[in-house]
This record gives sequence, structure tokens and C-alpha cells, in this order.
Amino acid sequence: MRWLRPSFPQLLLAAFLLIGLLLGATAVRALFSLESLMAQSQASAAQAVELTSAAQSLSERSLAMERAARQSLVLRDAQLRQQFDDGARQAQDILQRLEDNDLPAETARRWREQLTRIAAQLDDPREPALEQDPLVAQSFRDMDLLNRTVAQQVQAIMAERNTALQERLDHSRRQLAIQVTGSILLSAAMAIGFGVWLAKPLQRLENAIVGLGENRLSEAIDIPGPPDIQRVGQQLEWLRLRLTELDADKARFLRHISHELKTPLASMHEGVAVLGDGVAGTLNPNQAEVVRILQHNTHSLQEQIEALLQFNAAAFEARQLRRQPTDLRALVDHQIEALRLRWQSRQISVRVTGEAPPMLLDPDKMGSAVGNLLINAVRFAPPASRVEVVLARVPGLVQIDVIDEGPGVDEQDRSHIFEPFYRGRRQPDDAVRGTGVGLSIVQEYIQAHGGRVQLLATERGAHFRIELPHAA
Repeated sequence: MRWLRPSFPQLLLAAFLLIGLLLGATAVRALFSLESLMAQSQASAAQAVELTSAAQSLSERSLAMERAARQSLVLRDAQLRQQFDDGARQAQDILQRLEDNDLPAETARRWREQLTRIAAQLDDPREPALEQDPLVAQSFRDMDLLNRTVAQQVQAIMAERNTALQERLDHSRRQLAIQVTGSILLSAAMAIGFGVWLAKPLQRLENAIVGLGENRLSEAIDIPGPPDIQRVGQQLEWLRLRLTELDADKARFLRHISHELKTPLASMHEGVAVLGDGVAGTLNPNQAEVVRILQHNTHSLQEQIEALLQFNAAAFEARQLRRQPTDLRALVDHQIEALRLRWQSRQISVRVTGEAPPMLLDPDKMGSAVGNLLINAVRFAPPASRVEVVLARVPGLVQIDVIDEGPGVDEQDRSHIFEPFYRGRRQPDDAVRGTGVGLSIVQEYIQAHGGRVQLLATERGAHFRIELPHAA
């Protein structure tokens, strides 16, 4: 049963082996084809040498036969005549080999008839030797012409065989090229197919890990695939459930501790207020100063607890986005209109430029993020100044820039500006000191949308930029 459900390494090894076997089979077939073609070429070359040598030997035998025939004719020497007969037999053996190698039968027949004619002339006792010699010489000249014909036909046979061999070579080369190309394309297709098939579980694992990193704990993790990949998916699901429990415990702890702190803090605040009102008796200046310090600290502590609850609620809500098609320009205009009393009371002008395409966003959380940046800009901007909001679209991103003309962010504060409860050194004189969670909430909501918020360098004021991913 284990082989019916192979692991990821086994599947990867099987894919490599299958592709390797395909390429190896093609290489072996190509090797055998090349060896076959080389053997055919060598055989053709050997046959060419043999036929050329046979044609040349036939001519040489004809010359030796002519010399022996004419001498035997003049001298009436039986030994010379025997040399002619031996040469004739050897020449006919050569002719038979040529005929076996595609020499035209008509040419071989004529050559044999010519040899028979010469033998008859040598055996004719009626003519004197001196009168027979010119006839025999003419017959051998005719045989020499036949020998040239044989040589030409042998050359033609070799040329025809070379042409046929070349055609076979070309055909084999084309077949080999098709096989190699097909094997390469098939191997590439198999590699791509296996890669996509095997990469899907890894992509799901990556998405699950990214989801955990972005605190998307409400999405269950189920990774189909090989058993080892499924086991990793199950461990990630266990981790998701564990993180969910820890997050719920943290939220519960913060709610409980905040509640437990707010109750005695409220009592303390009321007690200090009673002392300040002189209910318990008139206070001397030193006592009144102590009461004022206690009132300030209890009020500050209450703000810190409320800010902690607010940030905790924002961090929890950031994991539960309710995306819907949203007109970003209309969302920005709505946030500006909601703050109209604030910026008009300080004679600040707020201007919006640019356009942005509709996007899938959580309008409440994105509106809260943009609103917090606008609140900061209006809070830090000097009276009668200007706040600009610029919408822009760049490849793959939509940008929202919020720019004010205030004192800007101190250089030592830039790396900490998005940390929870961090308040910078430069605070407006005419405004209540902030809690330090506004920009942290902005970062939580923007990161939950897969974007980022950053503080850009500028010579004057503060320049915050929101970048949101957008598919064209």
C-alpha cells in the first residue's frame, strides 16, 4: 500500500527516472542507428573497392589473354594456349562476380560471346596463323571496348549505390532528428507537467505558511498530495489551531486585565477627584500639587488602557477582512468629509488629486487606515497650511500618499514610528498628546490587505505612502 501512495521524494525520483529513461532510450536508438549507418557505409566502400578492382582485373586478364593467344597462334605452342584458357577461366570468374554485383546480364553475355568467338578463331585450322592474327587482334580490340563498357557500368553501379546510401543516410538523419526533437519536447513537456503537479502541494504549503504569518487564522489548512506533504499540512493545521487558541487567550487576558485595572483605576480617579474638590477638607498648596499629579497620572493610565484595548481589537479585526469592490477615491473623499470640522476649524485646506481603479477591499478597515493618516496630518499641520492626498496607479500597485506641512518626524523616531504606543518627540503644542496606536493600527490594516505603509523622506512635513497590490 505504501507504493500506492508514494512520498514526495519518491515521486520526484520517479519523474527524473522516467525522463532519464526516455532520453536514454533515444540516445541508445541514435547510437544503434549511427552504428548501422557506419556499417552500411563501410560495406558500400568495400564493395566499391571490390568492383573497381574486379573491373581492372578483367582488363588486365584480357591483355594477358591477348598476349598468350596471339603468341600461341603464331608459335602453335600448347603451353601458351593453356595460359590463354587459364586466363579465360579467371576472367569469366571475375565477370561472374561482377554480374552477381548487378552488372547487366546483356553486357556479360556479349563479353562471353566475344570470348567464345576468340577461342573459335584460335581453334580454326583452316586459316594460316599469319592471316588469323589480325582477326584475333581485332576481336581483342572489340573485347577491350567491352571491358571499357564493363568499367563504365561498374562506375554507374557504384554511383547508384552511393546515391541510394546517401538517401538512406538522409532518411535516417531525418528520422533521428525527429526522434531526438520529439524526445526533447516530450521530456520538456513531462518535466513541466511533473514540475507543475509536484509544485502545487508546495505552493499550497507556502500559501498556508504566508497565511499563518499574516495572521489569517480563520482559514483551515488542508494540503492534498503525497503522504509526507499531507503530514506537513496537518502539522500546519495543528499550528494554526494552536495559534488561534493562543491569540484567543491573549485577547481574553487583555480584556480581563483591562477590566481588572479599570475598576480600581476608576475608584482611584474618583477618590482623587473628591480630594481635589476639597470634600475631605481644604488642601494646602503641596497637597493640591500632589492631587493634580495623581489626577494627571490616573487619566494617562486610563488612556493607556483604552489604547491597549483599541489596538488589540484592531489587530484582531485585521484578520477578518470583508472584501468588496470599493471606489478608493470615494472612500478617501468620505474620510476627508468626516474630518471637515477639524481641518476647517484650523483653516487647513485638504486637496485630493489622482484616480484609482476599483479594488477588492474591506471599506471599513481601509477607511479607518486612511482616516488615521488624515487625523495625524491635520493634527500636526500648522494653521492655514495644506494637506494633500495623492492617488496613483503604478505597475501592480495602487498608491495613496498623505502629505502635510507640519514639523515632520524626527530622524530618531523614523524607525519606531509604527511601533504600538510609541509617540515621537515632535508633538504639536496646541493638541492633546496622542496614545501612539494610530499608526500601528494603520500598519495592521494595510498589511492585512497585503500592502505596506511607509514614511518617505521629505524636506518639510511628513509624507506617508500606502501601497496596495492590484492586478491589472
